Amino acid sequence: MRVSREQAAENRERILDVAAQLFREKGFDGIGVADLMKSAGLTHGGFYGHFASKDDLVAQSCARTLERSVEHWQAMVEKDPDHPLETITSFYLTAKHRDHPGRGCAIAALGADIARQNSSVRTSVTEGVRGLVGILSKVLPGKSKAAKQDKALVTFATMVGALVLSRAVDDAQLSEDILQAVASSINRRTAAEP
Repeated sequence: MRVSREQAAENRERILDVAAQLFREKGFDGIGVADLMKSAGLTHGGFYGHFASKDDLVAQSCARTLERSVEHWQAMVEKDPDHPLETITSFYLTAKHRDHPGRGCAIAALGADIARQNSSVRTSVTEGVRGLVGILSKVLPGKSKAAKQDKALVTFATMVGALVLSRAVDDAQLSEDILQAVASSINRRTAAEP
């Protein structure tokens, strides 16, 4: 039975959304195409009508997830232009974000897996990282564009590392302390800089 173009487009969107969540929850190798399609409420056979391969889906889902992260960060900055960095860190460095990787940062959830992926996946991720770092570089103080870029890279890497570490430890208080200490450090450091 043929589906309409509209239904095919909706199915493709559903596959991308489900894949983005399940990859962040289980890793790229933690879920196969058949289970992914089942989670999307579709049959395995329809997958290749939408994507050339699982690698193609991985690249497109990473691009989608990171595009949405960039849009979300930009919206947070626009909503609170007087305290944009604090708004971002208070969203990113939280127990809620830590405890729900399927709805969170793809870099923190999949960083080690991403490093082993093909060039199309890594290119998608590179563009997403550039977008997120670009937002940080606009809100961080600095005497030059290069100085702001350096601070943005350090800040983003610190945030990602803190989230990864907070997920890795089995001590709930230590996990919370990591998130709070890093958020406080980032916000104090930037508030003190000219």
